[in-house]
Amino acid sequence: MTSAHAITGTAGAVCPYCGWPDDAEPFQLVSRHSTAAGSTVWTRCGCGSLQVRAVDGRGVRVVTRSRPPAGVPPTRACGTRG
Repeated sequence: MTSAHAITGTAGAVCPYCGWPDDAEPFQLVSRHSTAAGSTVWTRCGCGSLQVRAVDGRGVRVVTRSRPPAGVPPTRACGTRG
């Protein structure tokens, strides 16, 4: 089971699990959906954390994210150490 953390995307925000910056790549695009204000983009961080990003006139921000799946090692590209 994963849990979501409400985190507003501010400049300099990073993934709390691996430390990779929210505004950097690589991340995997899972899906994109149009909304009245812009779009909602589901992405997966290199560590496996699923993120929901709001894209609108204010920019792009992570509005929620899950924990990485248990037992799945993160990718080195995500900025993890090891």
